[in-house]
Amino acid sequence: MTTEKHFDTIIDNIGQLLTMDHGDGPLKGEEMSKLKVSEHAALAIRDGLVAWIGTHEEAQSLKATERIDAEGKLVTPGLVDPHTHLVFGGSREHEMALKQQGVPYLEILKRGGGILSTVGATREASEEELLTKARFHLNRMISYGVTTVEAKSGYGLDRPTELKQLRVAKQLNESHPADIVSTFLGAHAIPPEFKGRSDEFLTEMLDLLNDIEKGQLAEFVDIFCETGVFTVEQSREFLKKAKEKGFSVKIHADEIDPLGGTEMATEIGATSGDHLVGASDKGIHALGETDTIAVLLPGTSFYLNKGKFANARGMMDAGAAVALSTDFNPGSSPTENLQFIMNLASLQLKMTPEEIWNAVTINAAYAINRGDSAGKLAPGRKADIVLWDVPNYHYVPYHYGVNHTHTVMKNGRIIYRKEKLHEHISAH
Repeated sequence: MTTEKHFDTIIDNIGQLLTMDHGDGPLKGEEMSKLKVSEHAALAIRDGLVAWIGTHEEAQSLKATERIDAEGKLVTPGLVDPHTHLVFGGSREHEMALKQQGVPYLEILKRGGGILSTVGATREASEEELLTKARFHLNRMISYGVTTVEAKSGYGLDRPTELKQLRVAKQLNESHPADIVSTFLGAHAIPPEFKGRSDEFLTEMLDLLNDIEKGQLAEFVDIFCETGVFTVEQSREFLKKAKEKGFSVKIHADEIDPLGGTEMATEIGATSGDHLVGASDKGIHALGETDTIAVLLPGTSFYLNKGKFANARGMMDAGAAVALSTDFNPGSSPTENLQFIMNLASLQLKMTPEEIWNAVTINAAYAINRGDSAGKLAPGRKADIVLWDVPNYHYVPYHYGVNHTHTVMKNGRIIYRKEKLHEHISAH
C-alpha cells in the first residue's frame, strides 16, 4: 500500500493546496473560474515527482527522509512565465527621463535608444556575459515563485547574435534548475541595415531555421506583427514556413493597433497569441472558437502608461483560454515579478483570484507546450512547488508590492527559501 512506502519529502500541515488538477488541456472561458482547493492537506515527493496527495491526518502514518511543516501556508504548483525576453545585453534606465519629458519613441531611437540600443548591447556582449546576466534575472524570477520560463531571442536581428542568444538560453536550461523553453524571435524588428527591405530580412531570418533545428536551439518561432514592423500577411507566411519546418509558432499580435493578428494566429493554429491589447471583437471570438491561448501582458500596458489593457473579461466570456506573463524585457516591461502581474490582472484586467491562479500555472504551461509537465500538481508529475507566506489563495493578487514566496521547490529540491530577518530586529 502507498502508506507503507518511504518518501523523500512530505509537506504536511498545508492550509490550502491548489493542484490545478482539472483534467487535460488548458481551462477555457468559464472553466477558468474553477479552482480545486484542498484544506488541511499534505503531499509526498519521491525521485523529484509528486508521489501522493492527501490529508494532513493521513500523512502522519507516512514515512519520509524529510518532513516540511507548511504551518498552514498556501501551497501551489510552481508558476510558469510564458513570455519573456530573458537574454539581452545592457539596460535602458536612462530612457526614463526622456519618456517623462514626452520625447517620442522615434526620437529616442534617433538618439541611440530604444530597441536598437539593446540590439547593439546584445551584439557586443560575449556569450558568457549574456549567460551571467540572464542567470541573474532568472534567479530573481525563481524568488517570485516561477519554475518554468519561456525565453525569446530577438535582440540580435542578425545571424550570429540570434544564435548566440539561443545558445545562452539552451545553456541555462541545461545548467540551471529552472526549465527554459526557447523561442526564436529574429523577426522582432527591422534592423537599420535592412530598412525598406523587410521581406529580404524575413528571408534571412527563415534561413536561420536550419541551424536552429540542427542545434536544437528553439522550440517556437515568433514574430512581431504590428504597425511599422511586420504586416499580417508577412507574419502569416513567415509562421507558415516555420510550421512547415516543424516548429510550433507564437505571435506578438495586436499590441497597439487591431491589424488582425489575433485572427491570423487562430487561423494558422498558433499555440498562443500574445499582447492582444488591440484585438478586435472578431479576433476575440476566434480565440474562443480555437485552441490558441491568449497570453496577456498587463505589465507592458502598465509600464508604457497608455491607459489601455487587454480585454481579458471579453476573451474569457467568449470561451478563450487566458494566460498571464511578465513580458520581462528592458524596454517595455523591466520586471521579473510575476506576482505583480497577478496584482495587475486583478486591478486592471478584472480577473478573479481563481482565474488568475489558473492563468499563471496550467494555462501558462499549455501556452509553451508544457501542459504535461508544469503548472499542475498530481501523482507522477514534477514536484515544482511553492509554499507561500499567505493564509489563502486570495491574498497574493490582493497584497501588492511585496514578495509572498516562502519556499520554492524544483523537481522536489528547494531552490529558494526566504531569508528571515535577524532576531535582533524583531527584538526592538
